[in-house]
Amino acid sequence: MKTFTELPLDPSLMRAIADLKYETPTPIQAQALPILLGPPTDFIGLAATGTGKTAAFGIPLLERIDPSLRKLQGLVLCPTRELAMQVSGQINLMGKHMGIRSLPIYGGAEYGSQIRGLKEGINVVVGTPGRLVDHLTKGGLKLGDLRALILDEADEMISMGFKEDLEAILKAMPRAGSNIWLFSATMSHDVRKVADTYLRHPALVQVNKKEMLSTTVDQLYYSTNESNKLEVLCKLIDVAEDFYGLIFCQTKSMVTDLTSFLTERGYKVDCLHGDKDQKSRERTMQSYRDRRVSILICTDVASRGLDVKDVTHVINYSLPRELDSYVHRIGRTARSGKPGFAMSLVSPNHRYLISRIEKMTKSRIREGKIPTSKDVFKKKIKKILAQFNSQKTFARAIEMMEDTWKTEIAQMTKEEIIGRFLMMSFPALFEEAKQTKPAGFGRDKEAFPRVQQRNSHRRGFRHGAHSNTHKRKKTPPYFDRSGFN
Repeated sequence: MKTFTELPLDPSLMRAIADLKYETPTPIQAQALPILLGPPTDFIGLAATGTGKTAAFGIPLLERIDPSLRKLQGLVLCPTRELAMQVSGQINLMGKHMGIRSLPIYGGAEYGSQIRGLKEGINVVVGTPGRLVDHLTKGGLKLGDLRALILDEADEMISMGFKEDLEAILKAMPRAGSNIWLFSATMSHDVRKVADTYLRHPALVQVNKKEMLSTTVDQLYYSTNESNKLEVLCKLIDVAEDFYGLIFCQTKSMVTDLTSFLTERGYKVDCLHGDKDQKSRERTMQSYRDRRVSILICTDVASRGLDVKDVTHVINYSLPRELDSYVHRIGRTARSGKPGFAMSLVSPNHRYLISRIEKMTKSRIREGKIPTSKDVFKKKIKKILAQFNSQKTFARAIEMMEDTWKTEIAQMTKEEIIGRFLMMSFPALFEEAKQTKPAGFGRDKEAFPRVQQRNSHRRGFRHGAHSNTHKRKKTPPYFDRSGFN
């Protein structure tokens, strides 16, 4: 299967696919669609986040639904509110010409609108397990006419503690005339147990790690000591063209500290971590999607279900503990054939992980050259040029110039005039160019106090009067508490 036009689809669905500009199917779509559009069957699809699974199950789901029957016929379970909303929106776009729409149901939202939607006889429900079980228990969610139940990101749902809720729904669904389609990035022991218990002779499609990676993502790693990571990170952001990216850290404390550090230095940044409540998550995600925030710092757990268009960069401030998570992370850039960058900051002790990732993904991660302070300076001057060119109302300024101005500048070259005004207008920028670190790095103590306190303690032993009589306790670097970086 090379194009969607090869599939025997309802003309209204094909029209929607054309509207969405779906042309070449992804590997999981190419392998799953012919099976799921064929005779009814249970199904297991193993593929990473960002590989097009929504269309892989959404298209055959819509084909199985009778729009004239105003009853629930398709149910999709997702691990997070964000993913449920995204999947629901995608199904609505694909089903718009068929008269099929979906209802997102998730925790944190008021019950009234969800109950009304269920009573209206919605065709498809996309929801999180906990809230779906609530509606099922109260009798609002009726599964008697269900034709397909899809478990999206099954491994994530189980790892987040939804296994009991998930199984409650599976036990409640009628198996006559219905099928279960399970999609997961990994086949863990718990996922296998669920599949063996509830699926009947499922067809299996497994996309290998190499196919999971976009062909348009440029993977790089930067070798640097732990103490230099902040400097390198800022340089990578500063030299990028219109940086709109995600930065992954291992722990909530790292996310919080890094967010504070970058915010103090003027970057438009926010964060996602496990301590944020649902309303705060929503505000953060809306700001990021609206590009009021251009950098989102998050942990793997907090980013589950995160799907944002046109992400240009994914930066691994810390390499993940589970190497499969590497594929999940970088799958959030270079989508729909667009280019993207996946960058990893790697300390010498963890250089071996790059080889392991290359072997696992059967792809090459090339070593990048860390930008110099001069590179950063030139990039900022280039941005000033864009502002310079945008000035259209300068005639009045010329009128205000006296003859002394004209006499002085008559003896100067254009370059000298511009240079003088740049020095006057942006003195901090030129002061920064003299330094070996980006602006603000002299205040690391405020952003990462624990790092500085530890270093001060060490200096006291190194230079103090008792340095030879006390054995210095070896304390792992602050950023090494998580196991990797």
